[in-house]
Amino acid sequence: MIKHRGFPSRLPGTDYQFTIRRENKSGATRLIRRERYADRRPADRRADAAFMEALWLFFGDEPFERGNLDAGRLSWLFGREVIAAEDPFDPESYEALLVIDENVARASFPEAFDGSGVWEDGSA
Repeated sequence: MIKHRGFPSRLPGTDYQFTIRRENKSGATRLIRRERYADRRPADRRADAAFMEALWLFFGDEPFERGNLDAGRLSWLFGREVIAAEDPFDPESYEALLVIDENVARASFPEAFDGSGVWEDGSA
């Protein structure tokens, strides 16, 4: 499992995790598309935006390996803003390649692309 050195481990001041420390011995948690309903808490929406901003700053529009990115946090974006970059795609692999769908991501999280630093201070 690749560790993305320099990627923020969590949203500052919260318990919203962005990365995992070590590989799960029984295999990677499956990536699924989680539905984001309109009544989600503001803190959850802020964590999604911060994670999206961190992904964009770290990887840009290039494909990236899932590695130590948290499956739960990725699943909130998977299938919309973050999509599979390979076919066939293994949702239970740490080596799976993903890519940001920039148009969808900019529409969903404009604050993640405006340079305001959503994840740096935890406020947005």
